[in-house]
Amino acid sequence: MSSKRLEGRIALITGASRGIGRAVALRFAEEGATLILVAKSSAGLEEVDDEILELTGKSATLVPLDMTKHADIDKLGGSIYERFGKLDILIGNAAILGTLSPMGHIKSRDWLKVMDTNLTANWHLLRSCDKLLRLSDAGRCVFVTSTVGHVAKAYWSAYAVSKAGLEMMTRIYAEEVAGTEIRANLLNPGKTRTTMRGAAMPGEDPETLKSPKDVTEPFVLLSESTSTHNGIMMDEHGDISK
Repeated sequence: MSSKRLEGRIALITGASRGIGRAVALRFAEEGATLILVAKSSAGLEEVDDEILELTGKSATLVPLDMTKHADIDKLGGSIYERFGKLDILIGNAAILGTLSPMGHIKSRDWLKVMDTNLTANWHLLRSCDKLLRLSDAGRCVFVTSTVGHVAKAYWSAYAVSKAGLEMMTRIYAEEVAGTEIRANLLNPGKTRTTMRGAAMPGEDPETLKSPKDVTEPFVLLSESTSTHNGIMMDEHGDISK
């Protein structure tokens, strides 16, 4: 039986229609969280919600939203406040890969789309939800990063730069909220069997990779009200690096 480690906690998860976001949504549902699920695909969100309903008997709040529509993200905080009055957990997971090629070959529109989705959207999300997190007795933020966000790798350009920016944004926010009940951290899930990983590494055997379900435990660890970590990066094993 579930330990219900997130019982009664209100959690927003972006990129929740597939991959890691979907797995985290299902795990959080098992742990008793009240879910607000954000993704571009309405059909994908409904499929996840059907699974949650079957699993728990409760439905999630579904928010079909394109993360490049920043004005819509800005409105999200107000909508959450009207319905729930606060937010306990913010999981910034949505991201796109973009083009893997030499830096000088990337088109401007492709570069900007990656930045808009992976970095700027998360800034809008954080700004929109900051006051809601402050209304929680233990606000928790977890932003999903990647090894290429802090270890330079040729041809990963826009994606890597967006994750590096996300890491710095999260660490700065962690410093700013250090005197509050909010904790903000990064999570690097490592090599995981996702659609994005398949696009980035087409020659890789997906069966050699862990499933998204296998990386949900550190999300729970960092989202619990008892967690004291702030400004750290955790990997899929729960190991921590500053």
